[in-house]
Amino acid sequence: MDYNEMLKTARDLLAPKCRVCPVCDGRACRGEVPGAGGKGSGDSFVRNVAYLRDVQIVLDTLYAEHGQDTSCEFFGRKFALPAFPAPIGGMKMNYGSDISEEAQAERVLAGSAAAGSAAFTGDSPVREAFYGPLEAMKRLGVPGVPTIKPWSLDLALPRVQAAKEYGATAIAMDVDAAGLVNVKLNGGTVYPKSVADMKELVAACAPLPFIVKGVMSAKGALKAAEAGVYGIVVSNHGGRVLDSSPATAEVLPEIRAALGENSPVKIFMDGGIRTGLDVFKAIALGADAVLIGRPIITASFGGGAEGVEMYLKKVAAELVATMLMTGASNLKEITRDMVRLPK
Repeated sequence: MDYNEMLKTARDLLAPKCRVCPVCDGRACRGEVPGAGGKGSGDSFVRNVAYLRDVQIVLDTLYAEHGQDTSCEFFGRKFALPAFPAPIGGMKMNYGSDISEEAQAERVLAGSAAAGSAAFTGDSPVREAFYGPLEAMKRLGVPGVPTIKPWSLDLALPRVQAAKEYGATAIAMDVDAAGLVNVKLNGGTVYPKSVADMKELVAACAPLPFIVKGVMSAKGALKAAEAGVYGIVVSNHGGRVLDSSPATAEVLPEIRAALGENSPVKIFMDGGIRTGLDVFKAIALGADAVLIGRPIITASFGGGAEGVEMYLKKVAAELVATMLMTGASNLKEITRDMVRLPK
């Protein structure tokens, strides 16, 4: 199986819900929620990709070569690359597929582990969407980060306990799902989370790290830090919850500035990451690592676990090539002066 073959298989399986466009930029699927698109006009999804594309990389090959190391450490574990599959569920609703949530998660978890990464897994009002991936994680014995929807605490806390019992590597909550129409269509009710709520979740997750996904402002980042979270994900839920939102890469620098260069809070970013060049740009703008969503779905449908592994290794190779051409020998050497923002 080669990469083009994988894309063709995915296109055949996912049509018409996802076109597997040559560039996954949100233009062909505007407003398709449920589905793979962005909410309303689709502009938030489109902007995520377009803004990141327009960030330019500064070439510099006048340096002593020491090789390129993409390894990193999160959650007390070492990984081969700073890119992790984002939590995506709802295979039937969003992609028209009858594959179970557990089987889909198994492909992503296995492929991620083979590439030296770890998958974030999803949740929904349908019990199997959360517990199915936990079963796959336990059966495979690979690292994974269950991601809980922002339910009321009386519903969220039992999921936290279950994730710990199943051997989760860390636990996340995608608070940006508070406006996700798919949850409401499945009969669920989700809520914004206060600092007090987050503190309770941090305590319940201990000793596992707790990550809050859906931070889009310096103010939000400081609230998360006040709650004592391990990390945040700068995310607008792939443009699926709020129209006319800025791009995640657009707000990333102000969030990094607010937290400070030496903050203990880890910063992940998702939205528009497609290649290793995008990973490089995100790190230069202030991220410690990234999450990747829609392309992982394409890879898993096109090639199963092998497709996910192939895609992530492709991203890693592109990141290495970009580091070679900019003078960065490791991730810490990817600095803000290595990119130029769009004007």
